[in-house]
Formats: sequence, C-alpha cells, structure tokens
Amino acid sequence: MSVVSTYIDTKGSFVRKDSIFRNWITADGSSGFPAESGRYHLYVSLACPWAHRTLIVRNLKGLSDIITVDVVDWLMKKPPGWCFTPDKRLCTKDTVNGCSSIGEVYQYTGAFTVPILWDKKKGTIVNNESSEIIRMFNTEFNAFCKTDEQRNLDLYPQELRTKIDEVNSWIYPYINNGVYRCGFAQTQEAYNEAVGPLFEHLDKVEDILSKSRYLLGARMTEADIRLFTTLVRFDWVYHQHFKCNKKMIKEYPSLWAYTRDLYQTPGFAVTVDKEHIRRHYHESHGSINAFHITPVGPDLDFTEPHNRESLSSS
Repeated sequence: MSVVSTYIDTKGSFVRKDSIFRNWITADGSSGFPAESGRYHLYVSLACPWAHRTLIVRNLKGLSDIITVDVVDWLMKKPPGWCFTPDKRLCTKDTVNGCSSIGEVYQYTGAFTVPILWDKKKGTIVNNESSEIIRMFNTEFNAFCKTDEQRNLDLYPQELRTKIDEVNSWIYPYINNGVYRCGFAQTQEAYNEAVGPLFEHLDKVEDILSKSRYLLGARMTEADIRLFTTLVRFDWVYHQHFKCNKKMIKEYPSLWAYTRDLYQTPGFAVTVDKEHIRRHYHESHGSINAFHITPVGPDLDFTEPHNRESLSSS
C-alpha cells in the first residue's frame, strides 16, 4: 500500500484505488510471461498485509528458490514512500534494479504500491495486485514446486471457487479494507460507517469458525490466507492505531484460536515480523500518530495450542 494509491472522498471516507498492472504469468507462456525459474522477482514490505499474502503463498507452494524477493524499509516516508534501507534488520537493497525507492521501480508519478511482481527478462512490472499474484503462484509455477505435496496444494480449487469468491467479496471490503477505512476516516460519519460493519463481519467469521476449522470447511484456501494477514496485525496495530477498539481478536475464542492455527502452519510464521508491522504503522502515519511513538503492547503468544484439529472434519 501507498498513500498515493488512496484518497479521501468528500464525506471524509478512505477510498483505495484499483491496481493498474494486471498482466498474468502462465505456465504455457501464452500470456507473453511464461513461468520460469529465477525470472520473476517480488518487491514487498513485511508490514503490508497485501504483500504478506504473496510471501505466504510463495512459501506454501515451495517457490522460495524460484521467485526472488527484496524487502523495503518499514518506514514509509512522504515522499519518497517505500525505500530500500539494507542496514536495517530484514531490509534489503534493490538487488534487481538498484533503485533507492519503490517509486523509482515504477518509473512514473502514479501510485507506488507493494507487492510488485517484476519480470527480470523484460525489465517490467508484471502485476501489482496481490489477489492475482497469489493465484499465479498457486497454479502457474507447479512445475517448479519443491515437493509433490506443494505441487498438489491448490488454494483456489475449482469446486470451491464460487464459495471462495463469495467469502472474499465481504471479507475484503468489511475486514481487510475495513480496518483502513476506520483508521483513515476523517469524519465521525465516515468512521461510524466503517467500524460497525467491521465488527459485524468479525462476529460473522467468529460464528463460521466456531463450527469449522477454516472458512470453507476442513480445507485451507486462499480465503484463509487473505483473512490471516489482517487478523495477525489486528491487536498489534488496528485495535489501537486505527481505532478498531470495540474488541481485540484475542477476545474472540474461535478467531484467536484460528489465527494461532494458521500461524503455526508451516510457511506462515516466518513471514510474520512484529517489528516491521508495528513500527511501520506507528512511525509512518503522522496524521494519526503525530509523535511516531510505537506502543509497547500487547503481548501475544501465537504459539499457544489452538486445539482446532477436532474441527478438521467439519
């Protein structure tokens, strides 16, 4: 995300613009972007929930040696936005283009968001829409997956696509983006219009997860990954910083156990970095947190037993 990719409407509501780079990598190369080992590169922020999705799916599909990654600084300045600061913990330089900021990677004055999926051969952006990047990783690189288990993993199976799309259709606006609409609202009316539906839909998810291990039953899908990246940030950041303080995720028995369940799934935990997440939000948003102070809490233990295996047959 970048502030350049959003605006505030006349009512004071936060509005996110659509991604504009929407090319597709295909296994057979018919799109002009063939799946190849080492050809494609991700630019990400460890703080950004949208970029976080791509890192999780990259891990789950065993593509860590196939698709390279650079990580920007947690501090997003205005300007120049996301920068490369390799002397900071877990941050890298731009190993592909040698740029100093994401804005330089885009090479134009429009929105400069992460994630970016870059083609090293053509020297161009393929796609900057996370929901599409994770679907490419899910299907188009199967020939390069490390194991048969990873190759056979399908997070968007044909028989569940209608249901996954339906769940995504309300989780995205009311929860994933809903927390931002609360945090960046500039009027009480805009905030009220966002915060009510946010918690109504968290309650809805709590009810689903009280009966089912995952959102669509016993099988983890992309819908779970898309929700997880918001949940793992919620109590650390959104509850206080974005004024989403009606309840914490740890106060929802099923949601909190579900978050721990996903966190403990191989491939998830290594993509979660507390420092990057908490410092990005609190230090980058001067309009919300004028003195850029990062609060000390809360303390969360994502490794506590979740005991959700009993719902696996649901």
